Amino acid sequence: MSIRRAIAWLLTLAICTRVWALGPPSIGVGDSDRIQLERALAEVPSTQRASMEWLIEHMPREDRQTLDASFLLAHVDAATKAWEQAPWHALVDEAMFREAILPYASISEKRELWMAPLRAKCMPMIEGLESPYAAAVALNQKLFAETNVKYSVKRKRADQSPSESMESGLASCSGLSILLIDACRSVGIPARFVGVPMWMDASGNHSWVEIWDGAAWHFTGAAEPSGEKLDEGWFSARAAAQDNTNPEHGIYAVTWRDTGVEFPMRFTEDAPEAHAIDVTSRYKSVASPLLEGQRLVRVVVRDRESNARVERTVLCRDSSGAELARGQSRDERCDLNDHLELRVPQDGSIVFAVSNDDQAPPSTAPSDGSTLTLFVERAIERGLTKAEAMSATRALIDSFNAQSRARYEAEFQSRVLKHEAVNMPFWFAVYGDKPASGRSLFISMHGGGGAPKEVNDQQWENQKRLYRPAEGVYVAPRAPTNSWNLWHEGHIDPLFDQLIRDMILFEDVDPNRVYLMGYSAGGDGVFQLAPRMADRFAAVAMMAGHPNETKPDGLRNLPFTLHMGGNDAAFKRNEIGRLWATMLDEYAAKDVGGYPHEVVIHEGKGHWMDREDAVAVPWMAKFTRDLRPTKVVWLQDDVTERRFYWLAVTEPKGGQRVVVSRSAQVITIEEASGIEELVIRLDDTMLDLDQPVRVVMGSATLFDGIALRKIATMEKTLLERGDPTGIFSAEISVRLANGA
Repeated sequence: MSIRRAIAWLLTLAICTRVWALGPPSIGVGDSDRIQLERALAEVPSTQRASMEWLIEHMPREDRQTLDASFLLAHVDAATKAWEQAPWHALVDEAMFREAILPYASISEKRELWMAPLRAKCMPMIEGLESPYAAAVALNQKLFAETNVKYSVKRKRADQSPSESMESGLASCSGLSILLIDACRSVGIPARFVGVPMWMDASGNHSWVEIWDGAAWHFTGAAEPSGEKLDEGWFSARAAAQDNTNPEHGIYAVTWRDTGVEFPMRFTEDAPEAHAIDVTSRYKSVASPLLEGQRLVRVVVRDRESNARVERTVLCRDSSGAELARGQSRDERCDLNDHLELRVPQDGSIVFAVSNDDQAPPSTAPSDGSTLTLFVERAIERGLTKAEAMSATRALIDSFNAQSRARYEAEFQSRVLKHEAVNMPFWFAVYGDKPASGRSLFISMHGGGGAPKEVNDQQWENQKRLYRPAEGVYVAPRAPTNSWNLWHEGHIDPLFDQLIRDMILFEDVDPNRVYLMGYSAGGDGVFQLAPRMADRFAAVAMMAGHPNETKPDGLRNLPFTLHMGGNDAAFKRNEIGRLWATMLDEYAAKDVGGYPHEVVIHEGKGHWMDREDAVAVPWMAKFTRDLRPTKVVWLQDDVTERRFYWLAVTEPKGGQRVVVSRSAQVITIEEASGIEELVIRLDDTMLDLDQPVRVVMGSATLFDGIALRKIATMEKTLLERGDPTGIFSAEISVRLANGA
């Protein structure tokens, strides 16, 4: 025996030994089965050996007794080519290929060589498409019409293979999902089977498909395309309400990896074992925002004789005859749990009517032999429980991170951020070991200002070398303009929000350890940005700058250090530095616990402090942001903000001022001017959201009740800045008389 053949034989023996060990004695692998596995491993091309080994090791144990070498060799070869020849091959690594393209089955369907015939059918459907997302959408739009397969409860079995569904033209939601998954895999799109064993209202189960687009998993209902989009479907709101504290109500994605979780949907008693990933939490973020004061009614129209569902126009009116809502009922082509859902007022009487002619007014007594069936009404407006809010938070963050990494990676790698008509290049370096909570972020603004581009470019280069933290990401952005106020123009706030968001996404920055500093014109920027953007930072340091007209009111919860040369007389910087020292002392004395600060006047130094100001860096690093302080002082600058800590306004205006504090379950508006409506954001770390909350101003009670936890609020507060720690689950909106 040659050395090469001996090595191949030993490798075959090793993998087969590993495979045999996986099966219990009652199943085992017989001599003939071993021969088939050995042959598959011996004959597979060397470039496909690792995939064949993975397939044999992870395939259902029952299949090792029935599948022959020819089947395995043909499938591995076809799957490998589908992956390698896909235009998006670079987006799908080897691990994802094995997870969601290589498997020859999803659940308990008949084992067959579907890869090649489906590929021949599907390639023309995706011609010219360059992304797996777009290709998956196209397949769902075209596949079922091309194969003449439709949903039906009259299919032979739920877990049909592709050939069984195409031969009969009928399939369940599971059969439709299997067909779409295999079609996707045949053209190199990772796809997997997802199912819920039982809806929360015990109305049945459902299956659908998840697609990997190179950055995140997306869902779609098979034969239920939603235009050009994924992550939409009639079942999305229902999926968001599932609670996996009862496994029957969880949502599971099938995998061939041994996750320790068994896929709970078994279609026959002797179905092969399947493993699963619990993905329930990810679906908490897919529900549409719910509307207050409304309820959801599910409507079915049935034929009186056959009791079959029929498609009709359904109209809902109030007691006066005014139209409230209308829509099309579902017939038997739609999933059994897919029904028309209408939002109607929570209170008041309503009347439903149906028509088989869109041009004719619906009647409460249809003449075509159909009857109207109203499902049990369920209130739309229900606050989440604390546990549901926690689960939804994790799901929202996971979904946001996955989508945002795909969306912003190219921009981040270009090292140029864009906002409207301006660009902000940035440079960064990473220092020290990363803490468990994530890295610190130091944003350092250069000097210059109203000077030629070349001068400001040189100042940028200087800033890159000016400071070096012991740990963290040190970022030196280049100001988008060369104006005198280059660091406090209106575009800086959103650009810095983008910068912080991207550093969280791509450099694992801790959003509660973000610091701002600046020298000279950069110090001017600190003076201006720190009070109006205080809730983004853990601490800030101003070096050799000028405040212009800004006031320190917004610094109530932001540690602020000021460093100034004692001889820096230009624009009276030294005098103003000493004035701010006195002013901050007075602010802190009047508001105990507020306005933490350190002012250092470097006597004998001019505008350049010979790096003595570098002590500000470790001083800042001692602090961690408090995004939910017990008291907030918010003064709007000429550049306004809509959100500040746990407060928000619907109409921000320069000069607005509000002081709000909280204690236990009471929110007190101590002072407000220029504000007509104030929004108060809350979560379970601030107070008990299961108990009533009171908002008072003077002797008036502006709100007294339960502040509901809502996915819509959580999603909104996450999307505002992309800050995973800045999610609030509830909000209260109060009107202030005459703008207070």
